[in-house]
Amino acid sequence: MGDPPKLLHPILDDTDNPKRITMAGVKTYELRKQSKQQLEEKLAELKGELSKLRVAAAASNSVKSTKIGEVRKSIARVLTVINLTQRDQLREFYRGKRLPKDLRAKKTRAIRRRLTPNEAKAVTVRQRKQQIAFPQRKYALKA
Repeated sequence: MGDPPKLLHPILDDTDNPKRITMAGVKTYELRKQSKQQLEEKLAELKGELSKLRVAAAASNSVKSTKIGEVRKSIARVLTVINLTQRDQLREFYRGKRLPKDLRAKKTRAIRRRLTPNEAKAVTVRQRKQQIAFPQRKYALKA
């Protein structure tokens, strides 16, 4: 009679459930505000933490694999922010100049080979004369 009643939804009420725990990690919007040097320091710190966790995991099974996953995701976020800011700076540097291929819009092969809008609008002298001489007729129907 001393046992507590079983809960209908143990996932909702179980605080030890890993699905319920939300780890802090690093927020991308906070990373975007930091300088490149701060980001590199953060990256080094996270990599150090990951290596410590891996050593601890190899030594004993008490280390949570979720913590390793969280640190790996944090490292990925930091690297993503570094790479995106670097690409944005390169785009700004090449503004008005010819972009390197890796910074150009990828699109599809067919779209890349398509005529540019200016090329598609281009008209020969003869065609222009024809258009002027024979414009599109406008008809109005009597009601």
